[in-house]
Amino acid sequence: MSKRQKNPHWGSTLEHFLDEEGIRETAKAEAVTRVVAWQLSQEMKRKRISKTRLAELMNTSRAQVDRILQAKGNVTIETLQRAAHLVGRQLRLELV
Repeated sequence: MSKRQKNPHWGSTLEHFLDEEGIRETAKAEAVTRVVAWQLSQEMKRKRISKTRLAELMNTSRAQVDRILQAKGNVTIETLQRAAHLVGRQLRLELV
């Protein structure tokens, strides 16, 4: 008998809930984007690169950099790769 079956107060898993709602893949993609955005912002702080400076380096607007760092909207992999490169990092994607 599994631990879940022994404890009547044990709920379903988050993955099960997301599957039931049909949003698991969307939630995972958003979570990954948020982690990358957080890592970019941490690297910017470490290297003392302002949002304005990153926008200049990317030839884009400060508003676009804000969207990238807040993981808002549809940020492309290419945009994340460029931002990562400009802060001295590399974006790595892989199939597992």
